[in-house]
Amino acid sequence: MSPRSASVNEAMRQRSRERLLQATVELVEERGYEATTLADITKRAGSARGLVSYYFSGKRALLQSAVHRLMARELAQALEREPRSDDGQEQLARAIDAILTLTQTHTTLMRTHMASILQEEGFIQCPEQQQLASLLRGSVLAWGAADPEEEYRLLRALLMGATVALLLPGAPMPVARLRAELFQRYGLPWTAGAPPEEAGSARPGPEAEDGSGDALPELSPSH
Repeated sequence: MSPRSASVNEAMRQRSRERLLQATVELVEERGYEATTLADITKRAGSARGLVSYYFSGKRALLQSAVHRLMARELAQALEREPRSDDGQEQLARAIDAILTLTQTHTTLMRTHMASILQEEGFIQCPEQQQLASLLRGSVLAWGAADPEEEYRLLRALLMGATVALLLPGAPMPVARLRAELFQRYGLPWTAGAPPEEAGSARPGPEAEDGSGDALPELSPSH
């Protein structure tokens, strides 16, 4: 039997890495971070334990890469959703909505992820994080940012803040309110992207117009 080519070996390694990342997402959502062991992950992925050490420095790094992979995939799907659009406002709206929706549908995973990145390690630079960053930079570039790198960093910070607000135990902020804040910041029409269903009937007065003819939900002061 002839030896496998380098390209075949690389494809196999990539599939093994993908299985580990997917298994991490599934198990953390099912059992929580502390109750999930590396042995559990490798068993679910059908991989050798040594592969985890080969690809990742530990369970925390594995978790971050797994969540960044999920975020990048959801964001890419949102940007490519039919009907496709080259409009910069639509692309940025889809990017914002993708992250907000993901936070709502994967609360356990995202809460664990936010706790992880606030530890001393901070962001772990991995291929998945770089892919996510590239997609977000592309969104603010399409929107018309004068400095895409600076605007990307600001958008990332704003999305992190919105994510934390959505995940606060016992006191989450309404997604429509957080979305409206972000959309006003970037001058996006409320009808762009994927507006949350619970905000569909909100029709504020003219003072909340974004200049495009589409009204944003009224932001009443918090008490």
